[in-house]
Amino acid sequence: MTKLYFFDTFAFFEIIEKNPKYFVYTQSPFVTSKLNLFELYYNLLREGREELALELLDKCYPYALDFNKDVLVYAAQFKLLHVKRKLSMADCIGYVMAKKFGIPFLTGDKEFASFENVEFVPRS
Repeated sequence: MTKLYFFDTFAFFEIIEKNPKYFVYTQSPFVTSKLNLFELYYNLLREGREELALELLDKCYPYALDFNKDVLVYAAQFKLLHVKRKLSMADCIGYVMAKKFGIPFLTGDKEFASFENVEFVPRS
């Protein structure tokens, strides 16, 4: 069975840009958060890639999870605990969700490289 991953926004962009280090993950099942999809959609719009943004939103939305109050609380505490790092709100929520579900948090964001439950894959 193929391993399930939580894709953060960084991972989506590496896959879009065809980073060869991320190819193996294109074959894996994934989940993400609605906030990560917001970041993905927004950044693609900002780059003038609206058609791709809509295509990916339609394709990935069924795999986007909501979060409950507990995740919100733990993500805020996690962000505060690591206030010296530049961690986005969406990534903190995603990281806490991934830990809660026991699935690896896939990212290339160096700020997460040393955390447990992270599958860190840097840019090429």
